[in-house]
Amino acid sequence: MIDRKTKKSAMRELSKDEFEQKIIEISRVTRVQAGGKRMRFRACVVIGDKKGRIGLGIKKGADVSIAVNKAVTAAKRNLIKIKMINDTISHTIIEKFCGAEVFLKPAPAGRGVIAGGPVRAVLELAGIKNVVSKMQGSKNKINNVRATINALTNIRTAEEIKKLRQTD
Repeated sequence: MIDRKTKKSAMRELSKDEFEQKIIEISRVTRVQAGGKRMRFRACVVIGDKKGRIGLGIKKGADVSIAVNKAVTAAKRNLIKIKMINDTISHTIIEKFCGAEVFLKPAPAGRGVIAGGPVRAVLELAGIKNVVSKMQGSKNKINNVRATINALTNIRTAEEIKKLRQTD
């Protein structure tokens, strides 16, 4: 029988190895109080297992490492599953979040991930190997990541579309 402490440490090790993480943005934020300015750090982290599960976490902490650890745990709580067909997405999609607009288009095998900055990080961590993308509008990294994740969650397979059409 495995005691409780051993089981918990085994679960922590499994969860550490299961996901890869990429730091999208670290910024220094200040709060003005009576004694002066209080500095903190905000970390935006995306985690993924390259098998179709990704998560986004944005948290603040007194130190960079504390902020990153908090963001990783928040990302693990916000995991989503993505539908892929042959290492690409099933159809073209345009998604907007605030001022950021992301265009994702499926690509043939061997094309690779043609994307820039934060969108590339999300697509690679999701395990999508062939896709073409374009960021339009805002250059805000967090909004572009959120737009990409929303686009990936709104992708439907051919079977889902057939079911929707049959019910009408």
